[in-house]
Amino acid sequence: MSTPISFSLHSLCFAFAVITVTQNSIPARADLPGTWELLVSNAGISSMHTAVTRFNTVLLLDRTDIGPSRLNLPNHHCRIDPDDAVLKRDCHAHSALLDLHTNRIRPLKILTDTWCSSGQFLPDGTLLQSGGDRDGARKFRKFAPCNSTSLCDWEELRNIKLFKARWYATDQILPDGTIIIVGGRTASSVEYFPPRSGGAVSLPFLAKAGDVDDQMDNLYPYLHLLPQGHLFIFANTKSVLYDYDKNQIVKVFPQLEGGPRNYPSAGSSAMLALEGDYSTATIVICGGAKYGAYIRREVDSPAHKSCGRIVATKPDPIWEMEEMPFDRIMGDMVMLPTGDVIIINGAKEGTQGYEMATDPCLNPLLYRPDQPVGLRFMTLKPSLIPRMYHSTANLLPDGRILIAGSNPHYIYTYDRDFPTELRIEAFSPEYLATDKENLRPVVVETPETLRYREDFEVHVTVPLPVVGIVELNFASAPFATHSFSQGQRLVKLVVTSAVPDGSGRYRIGSTAPPNGNVAPPGWYMMFAVNQGVPSVARWVHLIS
Repeated sequence: MSTPISFSLHSLCFAFAVITVTQNSIPARADLPGTWELLVSNAGISSMHTAVTRFNTVLLLDRTDIGPSRLNLPNHHCRIDPDDAVLKRDCHAHSALLDLHTNRIRPLKILTDTWCSSGQFLPDGTLLQSGGDRDGARKFRKFAPCNSTSLCDWEELRNIKLFKARWYATDQILPDGTIIIVGGRTASSVEYFPPRSGGAVSLPFLAKAGDVDDQMDNLYPYLHLLPQGHLFIFANTKSVLYDYDKNQIVKVFPQLEGGPRNYPSAGSSAMLALEGDYSTATIVICGGAKYGAYIRREVDSPAHKSCGRIVATKPDPIWEMEEMPFDRIMGDMVMLPTGDVIIINGAKEGTQGYEMATDPCLNPLLYRPDQPVGLRFMTLKPSLIPRMYHSTANLLPDGRILIAGSNPHYIYTYDRDFPTELRIEAFSPEYLATDKENLRPVVVETPETLRYREDFEVHVTVPLPVVGIVELNFASAPFATHSFSQGQRLVKLVVTSAVPDGSGRYRIGSTAPPNGNVAPPGWYMMFAVNQGVPSVARWVHLIS
C-alpha cells in the first residue's frame, strides 16, 4: 500500500460562509470562502514550470539564463557555459524540489535553457521535459522523482533530440504512453517521444491559426485528449479535432468569439471531468487579452472576462458563452478532486510578456460546471501576493492548490512593480474548512497498481455516517506553465455504494478506467470524495 501524505487540517483551514457574489458586490475579504497559507518564504527561485510528483514532492523549474537566483547549488556543482550571456560560471540553482512533508527546498542542477519549455509525465512517473530556448531548444531532459531521503536530479538526454526547435510548445501523453509535442515558435508541426521515424510531421493548422503580424497567439496551444482517442487542439480562436496517427484533421470546430486566447494573449483551458460512460468531453476556455495589446504593449488594456464552453464530442458542437466576475489574463485553471475548477492567478489588464500587465487579479474563482449559466462562478478569498507573468498553480494530494512563481521581468528584479516572487503559497478551497472535517474521508486501503477495466475495492473511514455515494476520482499530475496545465484530466470512476464492513470502515467497489483514451497510463492521485469533501489522495499506478 502507498503511504498517504499527512497534513493537519487544523493548521490550514478556517470556516467561511459560502456566498455567491456578483461583479459589483464583493464581500469583505474575511467573508469569502477559502484560506491562504504561506508555505515557503523564500524558495530561492521563481518557478516558471511546476509539477507534483508521486513522492509528494514538487518540482520547481525556471530558466537557466536568468542570471543569479537566490538559491545556491551545492559546492563544486556549478554550471559552466561559455555561451551564457549572463554567467559563464553559474553556481546558482534554477530548479529545486519542494518536500511537502517539511516544506524544505533542495536545489537541483539543470544544464540547458528551459525558458518557455514544455513537459509531461511518462507512464513510470518520470517527468519528460522538452525544448526551450538557445541551447535547450532541441533538448529532452528527464527527472525521475525519488523519496525525500534520496538525491534524484535532472538528466540531460544526449543521444535523443527534438527534430525541431520547440519554444512555447505543448506536450500531451497519449493512450499508448508516448508523448506528442505540438507546435512552438516557428514550428507548425508535431513530433513524439520516443521519436517516431520520419521526424516532425507538418500541422498547417497551427500556422493558419497564427495572426498575420508578430503577435502570433498560436503558441502554447491547448491540447486535450478526448475519450475517443483524438486530440482537441485549440490555438488563438480556432480549434480542430486531430487524428495524430493519420495526421488528419477530423473536424473543424466553430471559432470561439471574444478575441485571442493563447500565448501571448493568455487565457486558459481545462477539460471537465470525464464520467459516466466516458463518451462526453467538455472543454472550457476562459479569459485572454485584447487583440493587439501585446504588439502595442498596452499594459492597461482590459482583459476578456468571457468564457467559452463546448461539448467537443457532439456531432455539431457550438460554443456556449458566459462571463467571469472579473476581466482576467494569465489565470490558471486547476481541476479540483470534486470536478469543480479553480481559476487563480493573473491580472485584469495587459497581456503576457515582460512587464506588460497591470492590476493583479487577486481573487480566485470557483467554476461549478453543473450549475446553469449565470450561477457557475463563485468569488473566493483573495491572496495578498500578486501572481503575474510566469506564475503557476497545481493541485496537491491533500486537495490544496500550490501557488508558485511570478516574474514579469527579464531577470530577477526586486525593486520594480510586481517584483520577482520567491514565496510559495497554498490555497485551501472551502471543502477543507473545519466545519467539513467530519465529512472528510480517509483512504485506509487501496491497490497501488491497477490495470484497465480491473475491478477493485477501496476501504475508507469517515467520522460521520456516510449517506449517499462516495466518489473515487483519478486526478493526473500535469505540467503547469504559462496559464495551462499540460496533461491535466480528472476521471470519475463508476462506484458502488459505500458499505460498512463491520470494523468501522466502508467498502467501495469500483472499476478502473476502460482504456488509455480515458486515462493514459501513469500515476494518478486517487481521491475519495464524500458529499463534496475530498480525502487526502493515494497515488495509484494505472498500467496496461
